[in-house]
Amino acid sequence: MFDAEKVKDACVLWIRKFFQENGPDCSAVVGISGGKDSSTVAALCVEALGVGRVIGVLMPCGVQSDIDAAQKLVAHLGIRHYVVNIRDAVEGLKKNLPFELSRQSAINLPARVRMATLYAVAQSHDGRVANTCNLSEDWVGYATRYGDGAGDFSPLSRLTVTEVKAIGRALGLPEDLVEKVPIDGLSGKTDEENLGFTYAELDRYIRTGKIENEQTKERIDRLHALNLFKLLPMPAFEPGL
Repeated sequence: MFDAEKVKDACVLWIRKFFQENGPDCSAVVGISGGKDSSTVAALCVEALGVGRVIGVLMPCGVQSDIDAAQKLVAHLGIRHYVVNIRDAVEGLKKNLPFELSRQSAINLPARVRMATLYAVAQSHDGRVANTCNLSEDWVGYATRYGDGAGDFSPLSRLTVTEVKAIGRALGLPEDLVEKVPIDGLSGKTDEENLGFTYAELDRYIRTGKIENEQTKERIDRLHALNLFKLLPMPAFEPGL
């Protein structure tokens, strides 16, 4: 049985230890979407470091229909925050490339611009960037390499979606933020629609190895194998000197 309160407290201590070793006076910089992951990470950082050492960054790309959820989160936590609209940066890069981006490149570009934005904030405010990925999404590669898959410390990357939600509740987050249905922001589809299976199925398979639908199992296994490279250190040549 997953003990959300116990894991939450352990994660808070882990965050404190990370900052003691990697910037005792630094702030946590968190990209805020208003979904369960960024909300939970921001709340964990507030509990670990105090409200004055957490900076939220809202990064719409043009008009973001659900930005009210992100605004609700920063108001709920009372953290300092910035709103940085990345549309001009994304469109400017597209305009200056001497070729048309592939569909996947176009999907990933805003995530990478957002991460560049977070590091700009962090370096200007003596901060450390929080990674907000969870184990479920990492397992099947549902993160952008050097986009939302980057960061300096990762509180949730060993926790499934189901576990993250439980921790969010233990932190006292509003239920609508914990249960906010994630949408990719481009196609209008939910994450589960894009993946082709539910997080409940995926989480159970990760934790127990049990799954009823053989086609779903094969899809999860294939995505996991294809995307393992995202979780490994960059291969480096060893000269053998």
